[in-house]
Amino acid sequence: MKRKFLVLFNLLCFSGLFAQGTVDDYKRAESLDTLFRNKVFNTPSSFNWLNKNEFWYKNNTKEGSEYVFVNAETQEQKSAFDHQKLAAALSEKLEKDIESSKIDISNLKFDENKSNLEFQLDTIKYNIDLAGYKLRVVENVPRRNWDRGYWGRRGNEREGDPVPSPDKKYTAFIKNSNLYIKDNKTKEETQLSFDGTKGFFYAANIIWSPNSEKIVAYKVRPGEQHDIYFVESSPDDQLQPKLHTRDYTKPGDELDFKSPQLFDVASQKHIPVATDLFDAQFSLYNYQWKDDSSSFTFEFNQRGHQAYRVIKVDAKTGKATAIIDETSPTFIDYSGKKYRHDVKGKDEIIWASERDGYNHLYLYDSNTGKVKNQITSGNWPVRKVVEVDDENRQIYFTASGLDKGQDPYLIHYCRIDFDGKNFTRFTSENGNHKVTFSPDKEYYVDQYSRVDMPAVTVLKKTGKKKPILALEEGDITELEKTGWKQPEVFTAKGRDGETDIWGIIVRPTNFDPSKTYPIIEYIYAGPHDSFVPKEFSSYYWALSSLAELGFIVVQIDGMGTSNRSKAFHDVCWQNLKDAGFPDRKLWITAAAEKYPYMNADKVGIRGTSAGGQSAGAALVFNSDFYDVAVASCGCHDNRMDKIWWNEQWMGYPIGPHYAANSNIENAAQLQGNLMLIVGEVDDNVDPASTMQFADALIKANKDFDLVVLPGENHTSGGVFGERKRRDFFVKHLLEVDPPSWDKVYN
Repeated sequence: MKRKFLVLFNLLCFSGLFAQGTVDDYKRAESLDTLFRNKVFNTPSSFNWLNKNEFWYKNNTKEGSEYVFVNAETQEQKSAFDHQKLAAALSEKLEKDIESSKIDISNLKFDENKSNLEFQLDTIKYNIDLAGYKLRVVENVPRRNWDRGYWGRRGNEREGDPVPSPDKKYTAFIKNSNLYIKDNKTKEETQLSFDGTKGFFYAANIIWSPNSEKIVAYKVRPGEQHDIYFVESSPDDQLQPKLHTRDYTKPGDELDFKSPQLFDVASQKHIPVATDLFDAQFSLYNYQWKDDSSSFTFEFNQRGHQAYRVIKVDAKTGKATAIIDETSPTFIDYSGKKYRHDVKGKDEIIWASERDGYNHLYLYDSNTGKVKNQITSGNWPVRKVVEVDDENRQIYFTASGLDKGQDPYLIHYCRIDFDGKNFTRFTSENGNHKVTFSPDKEYYVDQYSRVDMPAVTVLKKTGKKKPILALEEGDITELEKTGWKQPEVFTAKGRDGETDIWGIIVRPTNFDPSKTYPIIEYIYAGPHDSFVPKEFSSYYWALSSLAELGFIVVQIDGMGTSNRSKAFHDVCWQNLKDAGFPDRKLWITAAAEKYPYMNADKVGIRGTSAGGQSAGAALVFNSDFYDVAVASCGCHDNRMDKIWWNEQWMGYPIGPHYAANSNIENAAQLQGNLMLIVGEVDDNVDPASTMQFADALIKANKDFDLVVLPGENHTSGGVFGERKRRDFFVKHLLEVDPPSWDKVYN
């Protein structure tokens, strides 16, 4: 009996020593953001060129903020002004103490002799004499209103101001659904179109030719109106609930049809344009006249996103020709990779396409529609065109995947000539780069970092292989004193056995390799981008605090996400339920094989929005691997969500594959512990999507938790939802009862 007591006592002590999900763990998780904040130094975030040789930046030193002035030509680096004297001048003007290490100003502008400095503090613009430090107010600057309203609001095509001709002789306008012009001298009105009706009207978007001789206007046959409704149960300004309505087009809805029309002003002739090349419309937009008024172009995005055309219309005949005709058996990523640049003064267009398997640039003859040459090429994608220099026929752009020994998502800066020659790299160091060029591109500031390396900031000169001046090097000494653990970049082979899948591993500050840790994956697998962090940060909000409760938290970019090859991306086509899960399972398994403290038999997953859909899908379609999921405001059936995002990847028409990918339709397959979180007034993803998933689970006799957040829009859950999410994982993965909130948060 005594021996049994001693064994039990030792077991209790052992379990207490290695306990996870405790009050202390929760308190640490709650404090991490504050604990890690302002512990990384010498990592300026922006660089402001004053002219071709000089720039300034604000550095975050251990002592506080320092404004630094740099002359690239002389490589002089010094304080931009006397911080103590400016602080004294501001303190006197504002009648409050301003510390020299806490000056917070913006929009610095020096005069030619560097004797005067203009800057902005809050909403006031000041000027100060840098000799005597006399401060004066220049003007008040109004605050910007960033409230843009509902994201999905569509403009009213019937409404718009009259449009004057470039030569100011006429004004074009819409009346009674038709196109009119008015002679600005005589005030005489002339009706140009007679075929407009209330059901097929002329839009107010009128485009004059540069020579004022022709007009492009288009007729609109309206599609269907699709409203969604939700009730705000607890408004702040009244007792009774409020009913909200949103115009919210969904996959399969009938869309507007636009028919461009051409008019000759002098003859008052209506020249119709045949619609054969743009009948099945998702959208028609970007009307542009050629400088010589001989033709105009517009872009046609076909419904289903498997064809995208730039169409040219002859201004004399109205004949339409596709000068760029992009097609794909899967999808054209118009929402993320489309790029068009009309070369100034030339009959040429720079165009982006994935036709060779990677996103690259092509030079088109805009008269013939023929490709003059492919500009960029290789087994790597162009990520973004930074600038096109028409005069020197050069393109500045970013790319990734250029180096076999580096993470293929890391951004690098490059330049190439229009003819595809003289490919030049501005960056090569192993990091994710941000470059700020001088106005003439002779110099540039290059800042680069990785999740496992703080930012390095250097000044470079175009044509030189090495930096000409070291500006700053990130200092994480104070951060490391807090117990912060550096994330680990980890790779494993994907489902094909060949492709590297990249992700990161985040461990708690009290990590102990002798413990066993359940795994939680933070998922966002939307095909519109890649999502694993590539830059250094002291705190990854969706990962760090959750790890602190006693988990290993991971984030992975599986197949079906963007910024790799077209084949890598195409996995998502009509297959959003895949979400890269075959790759994610292999990646997590490989990590657990390398690190035995990672328990691949206890795996949770959390996600929001498209990530919420994937988190639900983890238990509906992948319960062989995932045990616990928290899905916030998920699109659980792609027929319920916004049209543009879902038809981009799931295609059109709406076929059986939509149901096959639906968490709702397949709810009976769910195994494991699920929590659903939704904001009751979510106008990004229709909250009915979550409620219908809940309904299907109830009908399938499935147990789950549902958290509805009054008054919340599109959200991961806010403070309340975060606490519920923590408790859910602690209860079902650590298998311990979460502590009382009173002990943790009060």
